[in-house]
Amino acid sequence: KNESLNIFIDVIPPDTPTNMMESAQNSVDINRHKEVIVKAISAILLLLLKHFKINHIYQFEFVSQHLVFANCIPLVLKFFNQNVVQYVTLKNNFAVLNFPNCVIVPNSGNSSMDMVEGLDPAYCWRNLFSCINLIRILQKLTKWKHSRTVMLVVFRSAPILKRALKVKHPLMQLYVLKLLKVQTKYLGRNWRKTNMKIISAIYRRVRHHLHDDWAYGNDLDAKPWDFQTEEFALKNCVEQFNTNYYDTDSSQPINPFRSELEPIDTNYLSILGESVELTQAWKQTYEHWLEVEVFQHPVDWDKLLESPTGQLDIKPLEI
Repeated sequence: KNESLNIFIDVIPPDTPTNMMESAQNSVDINRHKEVIVKAISAILLLLLKHFKINHIYQFEFVSQHLVFANCIPLVLKFFNQNVVQYVTLKNNFAVLNFPNCVIVPNSGNSSMDMVEGLDPAYCWRNLFSCINLIRILQKLTKWKHSRTVMLVVFRSAPILKRALKVKHPLMQLYVLKLLKVQTKYLGRNWRKTNMKIISAIYRRVRHHLHDDWAYGNDLDAKPWDFQTEEFALKNCVEQFNTNYYDTDSSQPINPFRSELEPIDTNYLSILGESVELTQAWKQTYEHWLEVEVFQHPVDWDKLLESPTGQLDIKPLEI
């Protein structure tokens, strides 16, 4: 309620609307503002997950665990527990006020006729984009994670995702079918028997693996806590990764493998700029090495270029 109130305060102009048209425009603007917020948050979360997964898998798992512990899975399912087709086809905007119509079409006082005119598509691209992003986030959080997949079963996501298939968009349907595929073996034989159209759609559109058992496996008694061992093991690996790379607390014991886990410096400018500490033995025999290795061995550059290995046969220094 507080968030809705803040949105209301940010959007509503200070002046009180004087007619029905202004009040209708304000209500539409509030709903549009909410849709923009959902679109921005879902897109940012999806981009962060994709970036962290490319950068390092443990960074991706770190963010994923925080989202799961913050009840992201039931929150997304609660978002889709509505009439998704109606949400996608909502038009909380006026065609005349949209860009570029607001610049090209001259404004004649924003009358009711001016507001109605304009060509709008059959769907709202903003809401459809948000739905696809949220479905993809849910699929990334549950992919290859048995405990999170069972959470989908516990929260009864199958009928919610089944209603989302009514949106006739191939990308959204693909990720909905992926989410239904991973939990099919936990739903039982009766569910598969009554939803053969969904099973056929999964066979046609979703990629399969050689050892997939989703179509015939039965694990009706599985609970989320049955798979907590792998979740805790993953959490320990993530914490170890964060300790090795990002822990700068001097009170912690020094990790003996920290230097091996640090990335190698491949920039020649920084390598040449490092100070090298020469040993005392090198300093004592430096003149002898210079005389034997440099002055007594003139380099024949033509012979060096003609050599297939690019090296000259020079005997090592004996000290």
